[in-house]
Amino acid sequence: MEEKIYLRLKKRITVDANHLLKLSDVAYITGNIPDISKIYHLKIYQITDKDKNVSVIDGFLLLEQLIQVYPAISFELVGTNQTIVDIKKQRKKANILVITSIWLLLCIGSAMAIMNFHYDVSMMEVQQSLAYMLTGEKVDKPLWLQIPYSFGLGLGMVLFFNHIFKKRFNEEPSPLEVEMFNYQQDLDAYLICHENVITKNDK
Repeated sequence: MEEKIYLRLKKRITVDANHLLKLSDVAYITGNIPDISKIYHLKIYQITDKDKNVSVIDGFLLLEQLIQVYPAISFELVGTNQTIVDIKKQRKKANILVITSIWLLLCIGSAMAIMNFHYDVSMMEVQQSLAYMLTGEKVDKPLWLQIPYSFGLGLGMVLFFNHIFKKRFNEEPSPLEVEMFNYQQDLDAYLICHENVITKNDK
């Protein structure tokens, strides 16, 4: 029986700077050879400072390297054809002043956006009309309607984003998470296109 190894590359991994990548780091491996563990520890790439924050391991180049080392074994690549390697760098400590400034800016901006929206749709007049229809009295500030509406607006945003701090209400992703996922997919496609060794050589 022909000795055969199947490889499925991991889509994205995170490693430390100057990490020596082994085959098991970037791929799931299975096959019918007796001692498959020797392939797990095959050294395939040394992360260097030139890689900066990200590197791409291409499946074609990986197969070429494997065939040179094990010419008697048949290798087959299934699934994705590239692995994106995120390289961890030393992070600076968070600046409390910067975080506070950004937090205040976002809060003020969000509040202004909500207020401007309510002004554009004449929310005050709408609430006054609702209060008049429900009670038959004309009131300039129907607080019994406005206060529950304000709490409901905040609660609705919490339910919409499906989070209170780190607590999640259910397993369904929030719209923000879906958008972040789509953004990450586009970013991965860009990295594969521009950071791939084969693509760079073709340019």
